[in-house]
Amino acid sequence: MKILITGNMGYVGPMVVRHLGAAFPGCELIGADSGFFAHCLSTPAGLPERRLARQHFVDVRELRDEHFEGIDAVVHLAAISNDPMGKAFEDVTAEVNWKASVRTAEMAKKNGVGRYVFASSCSVYGQTAGGPRDENAELNPLTAYARSKRATEESVEHLASDDFMISCLRFPTACGMSDRLRLDLVLNDFVASAVVSKRIEVLSDGSPWRPLIDVRDMARAIEWGIVRKADQGGNFIAINAGRDECNIQVRGLAEAVAAVIPGVEIDINENAQPDKRSYQVDFGRYRELAPDHQPRVDLTESITLLKNGLEAIGFDEPDFRNSGFMRLRVLSDHRESGRLDDQLRWTPSED
Repeated sequence: MKILITGNMGYVGPMVVRHLGAAFPGCELIGADSGFFAHCLSTPAGLPERRLARQHFVDVRELRDEHFEGIDAVVHLAAISNDPMGKAFEDVTAEVNWKASVRTAEMAKKNGVGRYVFASSCSVYGQTAGGPRDENAELNPLTAYARSKRATEESVEHLASDDFMISCLRFPTACGMSDRLRLDLVLNDFVASAVVSKRIEVLSDGSPWRPLIDVRDMARAIEWGIVRKADQGGNFIAINAGRDECNIQVRGLAEAVAAVIPGVEIDINENAQPDKRSYQVDFGRYRELAPDHQPRVDLTESITLLKNGLEAIGFDEPDFRNSGFMRLRVLSDHRESGRLDDQLRWTPSED
């Protein structure tokens, strides 16, 4: 089997590569990535791409037929990957996250690929009230990132067929240690703050709900998308991929970190304006259809692995929010240096 993984050089990709390599011994894993974050390593173990048979350095907007030759499944991770980046590069977010995602699916089908697994997001539900949202709930995406995920789901559904199975996995907020760690995610930020300063500053009043999933469990769900049968959701499925126990209020996340890392002070902004990005998600259908691929990494384990991983690389950056651990900061550095143009394409350079 051959699997093409787009966006493999981001935060989630290295853990997906590691998991699929173990799940499918002898499988040929091929990466396709523009390399924006190739240098953002957070591991002493060397390049994660050593686990690949081949790495294509290519913008996802410029994939060609040759990239799909002999491919059995496409795992599509490539995206402008969070709300701050989506706000800063709104037009590019639509181009990359939506239009290029649809084009990738179209090219995959044209070239005889059998499976397309799309990393979607629970953020498509937006601000909600009245309890956890299941797949029948109204969608209310509030940001460019969330809108791009919804648009892709809607645009690729008609491509699904008996020969081309599509799985849109609506993931909760990612967390956990990775070979290319991001600290612009709520739990990761809290753990980094606790490690470096013994203090967690909660900018909201702590009440917003967040569903979370460890990157290792994201990889497990992606495996399910590759192997699931038609009687597990049909030729097309958009499904909440996570577990109910990981719907947690932001205040609870901070308290969980403090329970693992002793001596941490929590500062909550009780007077903050309400955060509209508050939602709970119902994962009952995923529990029913994917019993062998349920999340296994609980919150305490995610925190512990993050703490241990940061300590292993000697993490000591009090100003980490202005560092290479923040994806928007990395893109901004590329832009300011002239390496990327305003459409986030590489420019010719003398250095």
